[in-house]
Formats: sequence, structure tokens, C-alpha cells
Amino acid sequence: MSQNQKSAESALEIDRLATQLAKDPQSKSFIPLAEEYGKAGMWQEAAGVLEDGLKYYPGFITAMVALGRAYDQLGQPTKAKAVLEESIKLSPDNLRAHRTLIKIYTSQGEHDSALQSCAAILSVNPKDEEALSIQSSLGGSSKHIYEQTGPSTPHEAPISTTRNDPSPGATEMTNAQTSATSIPPPPHAKVVTQLEAWLRTIESRRHTRTVAHKVHVKTS
Repeated sequence: MSQNQKSAESALEIDRLATQLAKDPQSKSFIPLAEEYGKAGMWQEAAGVLEDGLKYYPGFITAMVALGRAYDQLGQPTKAKAVLEESIKLSPDNLRAHRTLIKIYTSQGEHDSALQSCAAILSVNPKDEEALSIQSSLGGSSKHIYEQTGPSTPHEAPISTTRNDPSPGATEMTNAQTSATSIPPPPHAKVVTQLEAWLRTIESRRHTRTVAHKVHVKTS
């Protein structure tokens, strides 16, 4: 098949898929249409239909990975990296996403990130020649990646559960709590109590006088 014939068939397929998508904008035909655009080197068109499709299908991994590749082909590594990193959060074992990320990470000098993507690929296919080659060229290994991506706070001291050897901070806190419970009430507390009792007595006497006065008025 000649190149011209291939181009003609590709154009017909693009036209067919574009017509189908125009009739039903929510159709998933945007995926094969984007693929055909990519085969024809029409990456701007591919990115456009993928962006539109993701509005209807957010989180659609296949579309996200394809869009990342389109951005990469358009020379937009920042946008490509952002969408691809989001895709591997949703699908950590997506090899196509990791392959494109390796390319971007390596070009930007982010070797640790590139090695992590290599390790992700090799965890699925330990004999992947491309990932093994890149990993070797960057001087990494699966063990190295594990050590780099281990616990994020390795230097945190473990919480002690031993009561016989409390920390200085715990001892000070305990002493402070003990002191707080043994502090006598302030001197004015007794005075306040006496005043409240005195006020209650006055109110009681006032009420008694009011009642007696009313009874006197009725009987006079």
C-alpha cells in the first residue's frame, strides 16, 4: 500500500469519526478520532478532541494518557506531565503513562522520578528492555527506588509506651497537672460565697415583707 493510499484512508477514517462525534458529542468515538489524528501527525486536533471528551468523561484514563502524549508531541511538557501524573494516581500501573513520563522526567533532569516510573514498569514486566536500559543509564535499581520512596518521615522517634521511663516533657506535664489539682482556691472565693448567701437572705426578707403588706391591705 502506497503512502498516498494510506493518507487517503486515514483522511476518510478521520472524516467518518469526526462526523460521528459531531452527531453525538458525548460519544466515546473521540478516542479513535484522536488516535487517527495522532497517526496523521495532527497533534493539535488530537489534543482538542481529547480535551472536549474529558469534559464528558473526567477521570477516563485512556483519554488522559492519550492527551498527555499529545501535549508531549506538541512540546508542552508541563501540561503533559500534569495530566500524566494525575493519570498514574488513578492507575499506578499504566505503562503508557509511565513511558511518556520517563521521557519527560529524563529531559528535565528529574532522575529520581524517572527511576520511579522505570520501577513501576519493571514491577509489571521485569524484562522490559527499555525500562531496564534507562534504569541502568541513570544508575538506579528497584532496591534503590524502594529506599528513595520509603517512609517519608524515617527520622521520627517512636512513641514510647513504657511508663517506667517517662520523657522530660511528660514528667513536666505530669507535675504541672498535679500542681494544678493541689492549688487552693483563691482568697476571694470565700468572700464571694458569703456575699451570695447574704444577697439571698435579703431577697428572702424582702419577699416576706411584700407578702405581709399585701395581707394587711386586704384585711384593713
